[in-house]
Amino acid sequence: MTDTTFVAGSAAVFRPGTSDAEIEASAMKALKRRTALVRFWQIAILAFVIGMWELSSNMQWIDPFFYSSPSGVLARLYEWATEGTTEGSLWYNLWVTMEEALIGFFAGSITGVFVGIGLGRNRFLSDIFSVYIKAINSIPRVVLAPIFIMIMGLGLPSKVALAFIMVFFVVFANAFQGVREADRNMIANARILGASDWQVTRTVVIPSAMSWIFASLHVSFGFAIIGAIVGEFVGARFGIGQLISIAKGTFDAAGMFAAILLVMVVTLVAEYIMTIIENRLAKWRPQQHVDAQ
Repeated sequence: MTDTTFVAGSAAVFRPGTSDAEIEASAMKALKRRTALVRFWQIAILAFVIGMWELSSNMQWIDPFFYSSPSGVLARLYEWATEGTTEGSLWYNLWVTMEEALIGFFAGSITGVFVGIGLGRNRFLSDIFSVYIKAINSIPRVVLAPIFIMIMGLGLPSKVALAFIMVFFVVFANAFQGVREADRNMIANARILGASDWQVTRTVVIPSAMSWIFASLHVSFGFAIIGAIVGEFVGARFGIGQLISIAKGTFDAAGMFAAILLVMVVTLVAEYIMTIIENRLAKWRPQQHVDAQ
C-alpha cells in the first residue's frame, strides 16, 4: 500500500520514506481518475443536450420547423451522403470548402509567422508598419468578402483570400508577441557566447515563441473555415457555405444544422491533428501536470 496521505481539495501529501516510483504511480493514478471524470462529464453533458433537444422537438416544446431535431439532422446528413445534395455530391462540396480553408490556413499561417518574427526582431520596421497593421486589423474581416468576390470572382481565389486574411492577423499577433516575450537573459547569454542575430533568432527566440505560435494555430484553422464559408455564403457555386445558404433560403433547418455539424467535426479533427503536431515539435517542453481536485 502506498504510504501517502490525501488532503481534500489539494495535491497528495507523501510521508517521509515514500519512494519516487510510488509517488509517480500515485500521480499517474490520480491523473487517470481525473481524465476519466472529465470524459464522463463531457459525454454526459453532450447526451443531456442532445436528449433534451430531441425530446423538446418530439413533444413540441420547440417548433421542429425552425429547430429541427438530432434525428432529423442525422437523417439529412445520411440523405446528403447517399443521394447527394441539390448542388452535387456532399463530399465534393466539403472538399471545395476544405481546399479553400487549407490553402488560406497554410498561406496565412506561414506569412503570419515570418512577418511576426521579422517585425518582432526589428523594432525599427515594427514602428514603421505598426500603424498600417493596426489600421487594416481594425477592419471587420468578413466585410471584405464582397470586395474579394467582386475583384476575384466566385471561384477559389476569393475564398482563399478571405481565409488568408482571417488567419494572418491571428498568427501574426501571437508570433510578434511571442518574440517580444522571449527571455532577455537567455538572449544576452547567447550574445555573450558569440551568437549572431540569426543564431539567436533560430535557437532562442523562435523556440520561445513556439507556444504563442501554436496557440494561434489552434484557433486559426477555425477562422480559415469561417473565412471560406462566409465567402461561399456571399457568393459561390459549390461549398458548405453554399449548402447553408440554400438551406436558409428553403427554411431547411435540418440542412443548416447538418452542414454546421459537418464543419464542426472537420474542425475538431484538425484541432486534434494540430495537437499531435505540437506535441511532437515541442518535446523539449516540460509536461504540465494538473493537481487532482
